Amino acid sequence: MQASHPNPKPSSGREIPPGDGTRQLLQWGMSMLCAGLLAGVLLETVLGGFSRTGASTNAGWFALIVTLMCVPFGGFVTALGLAKALRKWAVARKR
Repeated sequence: MQASHPNPKPSSGREIPPGDGTRQLLQWGMSMLCAGLLAGVLLETVLGGFSRTGASTNAGWFALIVTLMCVPFGGFVTALGLAKALRKWAVARKR
């Protein structure tokens, strides 16, 4: 069993741990966003496009669903990662 340190360093609340998840948010957010954009491009160019009533093929419907799920969620996750990165940069700049 490991003994705890007798005098732990108090946290100031401004310190950001190195593994705070910013990199993962940016990485996964951009991956989802790119997958959604790729599905949208494929829908328009290869899979028959879509009209007011929806996609014209089964694969087109799948691409439309992927696009409508990945683009908004990937955009939000990427925006969150960018906000965390900017905050991390601002905190590091104040030190």
